[in-house]
Amino acid sequence: MTFDASGRLPEAFLIPGGSSFMDFLAGHAPDLLPGRRSLGSADFSHDVPHGTTIVAATFPGGVVMAGDRRATMGNIIAQRDIEKVFPADEYSAVAFAGSAGFGIEMVRLFQVELEHYEKLEGATLSLDGKSNRLSALIRGNLAMAMQGLAVVPLFAGYDEDIKGGRIFSYDPTGGRYEETHFHSVGSGSLFARGALKKLYREDLSATDCVTVVIQSLIDAADDDSATGGPDMLRRIFPVVGVVTADGYQRLPEDEVAAIVDSVWAERHQRPDGPASASLT
Repeated sequence: MTFDASGRLPEAFLIPGGSSFMDFLAGHAPDLLPGRRSLGSADFSHDVPHGTTIVAATFPGGVVMAGDRRATMGNIIAQRDIEKVFPADEYSAVAFAGSAGFGIEMVRLFQVELEHYEKLEGATLSLDGKSNRLSALIRGNLAMAMQGLAVVPLFAGYDEDIKGGRIFSYDPTGGRYEETHFHSVGSGSLFARGALKKLYREDLSATDCVTVVIQSLIDAADDDSATGGPDMLRRIFPVVGVVTADGYQRLPEDEVAAIVDSVWAERHQRPDGPASASLT
C-alpha cells in the first residue's frame, strides 16, 4: 500500500468508491481480485489440495450447513482437518468445494465484502443481495476454473422475511440457484444427496437436522474416497454451522462429537445407515 510524503494514506483511499469492496480493489489493487492472475496454459488441478463434500439442510426457523474435513491432492490425502464451513456474516454461512487455496481466499473476500457494505451503508444486505455478491466473486474466478482450479461454494442463511432458512448453490460460471430444503456440493455430493432424500423431513428439529446432515456425510464417505468421514481415532469431526434468528453459531466440538458417537454406535448394528420412513 502506498503512503504520501507525510506518511498518510492518499485521499483516494479515504473516499468510498461505492458500497462494494470489490469496486475498491478494482480501482486500487486489481491484481488482488479473483481471475486477475494468469497461471499460463498449464493444468494445475492435480497439484493443489481440493476440498470435497459440503451439505446444507433447512429446518423450521433456520438452516444447518456442514462439511467433511478431508482435502485431497489427486489420490493423496493432503489434509485431514481442513475447514470448509464459515460464517459469511452474522446471519449467513458459506462453504466451498474445489480448490482449497482459492476457496479460502474467496470466502475471506466475501466476508470482507459484506462487512464493507454494512459499514458504509449502515445496514446489512438482504439474503438475495448476499447471494448475488457471491455469484459475482465466482464469475471473477472463471479464468482459474477453466484451468482446473474451480471453487464451487454453497451459501445459506436466515431470511427475516420468511422467518426461516434458505440455501443457494452455484456453478463455476457464477450461476446462482436456490435449492429447496437441502443440497450438497462436491465429489461426494451424489451420495450425500441420496441420503438426504431418504432422511429429510420438513419438521426436523435443529438437532435432528444436524444428525441428518452428519448421516449424509458418513454415507458420502462410505462411497466416495475423497470425502472424509468422522475420524474416530483422531477425533476429527465435521464442521457444523447453524443459522437461526439468533445468528450464526458453530456447533461446539463436544456436541458434534456426541451426535457422531451416537450415529456411529447405531451403524455398528446397521452399517448402511438408518432406513427411510415407511411409505405406508
